[in-house]
Amino acid sequence: MLSFQTPAAFLLILLIPLFYILRHAGFFKKLTVPANLGDWGSPLFNWHDPKRKILHILSTILVNIAFTLVVFAFADPVIYRQEKIYTTLGTDIIFVIDTSPSMAATESDGHTRLESCKEAVNQLSQNNSGSRLGIVAMGSQAAVVVPPTMDHQLFSSRLASIENGVMGDGTAIGTGISTAVYHLISSKAPRKVIILMTDGENNAGEVHPETAAALCLEHDISLYILGVGSRGSVPIDYTDPVTGKTYSGLLSSDFDSASLKKIALAGNGRYFELVSLAELSKGLSKILNDESVSQNWTYKTRYSSYYDRCLLWALLAFALSIMIKRLFLNEVV
Repeated sequence: MLSFQTPAAFLLILLIPLFYILRHAGFFKKLTVPANLGDWGSPLFNWHDPKRKILHILSTILVNIAFTLVVFAFADPVIYRQEKIYTTLGTDIIFVIDTSPSMAATESDGHTRLESCKEAVNQLSQNNSGSRLGIVAMGSQAAVVVPPTMDHQLFSSRLASIENGVMGDGTAIGTGISTAVYHLISSKAPRKVIILMTDGENNAGEVHPETAAALCLEHDISLYILGVGSRGSVPIDYTDPVTGKTYSGLLSSDFDSASLKKIALAGNGRYFELVSLAELSKGLSKILNDESVSQNWTYKTRYSSYYDRCLLWALLAFALSIMIKRLFLNEVV
């Protein structure tokens, strides 16, 4: 909501019409000596330049705008906003996202598997304000991209930075899950959730997936696994981030859903097999609803001052007006 700390300053705007009234009355007239140029008996010389007149009008308008902005600055404009502040913790969620090359395969909706995962997670983060969200990027290795946070702007920017192949060309499911567990063990949140999004089976890493799932159960962490992508031949276009070599063609897509389901059940969670972005978004929303908790919150009033911005724009308008007068109208200011 826009408000002004010193609204009485707007009375200064009355100086603009007062100035023009006084000038019309002759108070600001310069002393001039008229000189009529013309031949004997011929019409008087009448000089007319429409471009110069337009520039003069533009310069005058800029001066008036600048003065008005100065008045706005003196009125001290501020914008108030209500911000929801949670006083109790909600659910802590870490997304373990598979970045292996096969996640570059394009599905029937036109999105690659990794793009669908990122977009579905981003949509969830925009519609969720009470949970802390984190990301683990998984390939042949795994690393935390962002720990659980309520800074959704930071979360979205880090999510957007994830690319295929950044963590190697394997799928270390056990390493990815155990990395997420490590960053949730010390959490005081009433519920802790890991959501693994992958299109493959475990083929790398030193931690067995079932061992990682047992860690989830031990530390009261719910494990959900989303099998992403369709089966059969799907087109793929992948550029290796290390070598720069591009691979294009068809990928024979198949993964062992039975083993993924077994891992999810061992981690006190569920397994979903999803293909499109729409299905991913729906699946994530269901998980969030199932794992949500009641939270207490309060509203805090924050405000932003626009005093300095008004002065800056006023200065720019004044400078532009002077530039027109000096460079184009050759007037001494």
